[in-house]
Amino acid sequence: MDILVSERITGPAMDALQQQWDVVVDPELWQSPGELQRRLADARALIVRNQTQVTGELIAAAKGLEVIGRAGAGLDNIDTGAAAKAGVIVTYAPRENSISVAELTVGLMLSLARKIPAAHLDTRAGRWNRKTFTGTELYRKTLGIVGLGRIGTMVAQRAAAFEMRLVGHDDFVDPESEFLRETGIELVSLEELLREADVVTAHVPLTEETRGMFGERSFREMKSSALLINTSRGEIVDESALAIALDRGEIAGAALDVRSSEPPGRSPLDALENVVLTPHIAAFTHEAQERVVAAVCRDVSAVLSGGRAVNVYQFG
Repeated sequence: MDILVSERITGPAMDALQQQWDVVVDPELWQSPGELQRRLADARALIVRNQTQVTGELIAAAKGLEVIGRAGAGLDNIDTGAAAKAGVIVTYAPRENSISVAELTVGLMLSLARKIPAAHLDTRAGRWNRKTFTGTELYRKTLGIVGLGRIGTMVAQRAAAFEMRLVGHDDFVDPESEFLRETGIELVSLEELLREADVVTAHVPLTEETRGMFGERSFREMKSSALLINTSRGEIVDESALAIALDRGEIAGAALDVRSSEPPGRSPLDALENVVLTPHIAAFTHEAQERVVAAVCRDVSAVLSGGRAVNVYQFG
């Protein structure tokens, strides 16, 4: 076997890959780590999304593994250190779904500000409660962007159309950067951002520093009228603290596309009317998925052919 695919990954690029290489696709294999390890022993490549946990143990047992392809931008489900130690190349799609994530972020902002999901459900139930769903404008509100990478920048560009004031926090951005002048983003501390923002949106990777960064203390620092949007990684938000803050009115609303555990099971958040929950769909547009799958299939095929991948993760 050349390539093992352990999740549901489809599209024209995958069809073409199967014409070129010996590919085994098992969409449910990610749920059986033992079986995955057994079958990976014969594979030269593994292609995954975000559900397969590619552990150091798994990589060590796959003696013939040359490349891991992650159909997406985040790599927190892959032990990249173990891959580097074993000489296994890790490819991913760091840019291909950025537009879709940025667009969903803006959609969630509007959904919260204008109470669109609740108004929809109420109207479908036969009611006409216009005053119940009085919302707020985004016009000239302050948007706080935590993480000023590609997606955070795209969100800023789109929010500028609402004439929002843009403040951002990112430890890796130079305060004198031309990038800040071009985008109109004011670089501030995280504490200042939380105090001033009417909407806070997060676009950071999951690291030891970002895990739980939005918790009880953060919610106390935010405005009582503030909205929180998370389309990055679920673990950066303390969901228990968020539910309490929302229930007490410490912040006005939250929209989560990602959760600390996926699927999350039942949660106190489910019963709150000031929450919008979606099932990790930020990157799931037809256009983004076609680009993501095409990029990963191209790079995996290149490595197996003895060539060079375009999107290679550089460990450390």
